[in-house]
Amino acid sequence: MRRRAHAEEHENHERWLVSYADFITLLFAFFVVMYSLSSVNEGKYRVLSDSLVAAFRNVNVNSRGEQIAAGVKAPVAMPALPQLRARPAVAPGDAREEERKRQVREKMRQMAREIMEVLSPLVKQGKVSVTEGLRGITVEINASVLFPLGEAQLQPAAVKALRAVAEVAAPADFPITVEGHTDPTPIATQQFPSNWELSGARASSVVRLFVDAGVAPQRLTATGYGEQRPVASNDTPDGRARNRRVTILIEAQNPDDLKELPIKE
Repeated sequence: MRRRAHAEEHENHERWLVSYADFITLLFAFFVVMYSLSSVNEGKYRVLSDSLVAAFRNVNVNSRGEQIAAGVKAPVAMPALPQLRARPAVAPGDAREEERKRQVREKMRQMAREIMEVLSPLVKQGKVSVTEGLRGITVEINASVLFPLGEAQLQPAAVKALRAVAEVAAPADFPITVEGHTDPTPIATQQFPSNWELSGARASSVVRLFVDAGVAPQRLTATGYGEQRPVASNDTPDGRARNRRVTILIEAQNPDDLKELPIKE
């Protein structure tokens, strides 16, 4: 009996396609990596980096990009404790300066209360206002209380009130500025050619009285502003009356440390 010839096995000439496919896959992965690096995103880059490291080290990576070693419990990250900053110690010199400022503020407030007390009748009539502010103590007196119209000589009733203020201010060492103000009504007398001279002469009259009452002359300054600094409209008689005034400013030596504080009865 004739034996059947075995069919010859054909050689597989397409095995190169496996290597080619692997090469193409690697090349595709390379370009994907290059593309992801071309637009740097810190979160995506970290996930990719951790994934590659895990692949080469045979380490599991969770969805958040955190590495988890097989069979090893991941250490729990302890929250960082806040660092406590040591409060700088107050230098002895600074402490003394703060105490000095506190004493100045208290002395200023006490002086404001005393001035308010001695001028209480005029305050109630609306002729005088006393405030403690950033610049110090401001005493604003209506000129009708102090002087006859168009004159700079103090009336007898005004001398008593101003002397009481001077006696309160005399023991302290705060600088004092006396400002004279008028309304825009023209004046042209031989003694006062303009409102500048009138306002300056009125401020000087108050300064002379303060010196006679015991205030040190080197603490005093007299200045006249004429009608240049109104506090009310000059269109009405009441407004013009308010603008005719004398302002006594007892200046704080530490003006930045004082708060705006109106003095109440």
